[in-house]
Amino acid sequence: MNSKLIYTSFVVAMAGFLFGFDTVVISGADQQLQELWKTSDLFHGTFVMSMALWGTVIGAIFAHIPCNGIGRKKTLFWIGVLYLISALGSGLATDPYTFSIFRFLGGLGVGASTVAAPTYVSEIAPAKNRGKLVVLYQLNIVLGILIAFISNYLLQNTGAQPWRWMVGIEALPAFIYVLAISRIPESPRWLLDKKGEVEKAKEIYLELTGTEMDLSLWSATEPTQKPKKPLFDKKYRFPLILAFLIAFFNQLSGINAFLYYAPRIFESAGLEASASLLSSIGIGVTNLLFTLLGLYLIDRLGRKTLMYIGSFGYIISLILVAMAFILEWEGIMVPIFLFLFIAAHAIGQGSVIWVFISEIFPTEVRAQGQSFGSSTHWVLAALITLFMPLAMAGLSSPGYVFLFFAAMMFLQLLFVIFMMPETKGKTLEELQESILK
Repeated sequence: MNSKLIYTSFVVAMAGFLFGFDTVVISGADQQLQELWKTSDLFHGTFVMSMALWGTVIGAIFAHIPCNGIGRKKTLFWIGVLYLISALGSGLATDPYTFSIFRFLGGLGVGASTVAAPTYVSEIAPAKNRGKLVVLYQLNIVLGILIAFISNYLLQNTGAQPWRWMVGIEALPAFIYVLAISRIPESPRWLLDKKGEVEKAKEIYLELTGTEMDLSLWSATEPTQKPKKPLFDKKYRFPLILAFLIAFFNQLSGINAFLYYAPRIFESAGLEASASLLSSIGIGVTNLLFTLLGLYLIDRLGRKTLMYIGSFGYIISLILVAMAFILEWEGIMVPIFLFLFIAAHAIGQGSVIWVFISEIFPTEVRAQGQSFGSSTHWVLAALITLFMPLAMAGLSSPGYVFLFFAAMMFLQLLFVIFMMPETKGKTLEELQESILK
């Protein structure tokens, strides 16, 4: 891989850093905000904690429109602007409603980035390296998560209202991202498919990869795309099912419940507030290390093998977490089991989901397909985040929530065994031919 390809992929993947930071930074402000504004569990979960996720849902649903209309690059630029406005507005908010509006804007950026960034990188990457280059997006997500946890820990005693610094500091990386993204080229496959600019597409692809763009398969499949069929045509039924199921199981693992409410979960296991924030940093470190391992393995072992590893890890770790709560194993046991869960997620679903969804749809509906998979992911994330405080407070033990997640991961294992195709080492056009048979 040449340096231009790596640099461009990394700049695009910085949208993932902002995604991870924006998603998790709220965990440090969670209980501060509820105490400050004296809100009920339902209001706090609905408006304060999950409003960004509803923005994420909207962003994911509609991101294919600018992706196809103005291009992948310009969409990524405006995503950065949304992050910047959200960080500044959230940090300066004086009431829960204003705070929620600005968090919603950040959520739009998160949702749109899960469509635009993997789509862009999958379209510039050679087949043999596509997995690891798209996983750079996930690597940046977990790096953003780790930095958010560290930032929350360092800022927990800053000023009279530390939460303002926690959520506002995101403006700095958002500004850097906006500057960097303005200097990358447009996706060559978008130029080819949406604009018909063959020579410019070939020129950009050669500059990025150092190899000529192979148009033979594209030329062979292109006539079947005219007139183009809508996403929900029966032609795309199988990739739609695959995208739905991998997104469904990603969230039914409970990953977002862990990330949003990590300090609260640790405190319910008997850790003090400061120790629970520190344990949250441990989650970030574990996530980063095992995502790096996933990046190394995804083009070697393949997407399906990583999903096997992740599924078994989920099932074991979730059962252990559940037993720790039900049998009241307080203290260090719960963080250890949660770290095992995070490791399973990072090497499995975390590494695979955005790569897999970006590969299984043909170019003419890739952005729409990515929107479908991403919005499925985020609708479930919003619902789980909304009801998690109620579930934690309402059940006799939080362990029963984790037993439910473990049962869902057994179903994921069946999905991997019987339905999921392997996509490593094939060009996007080759995958189009095999998956749409």
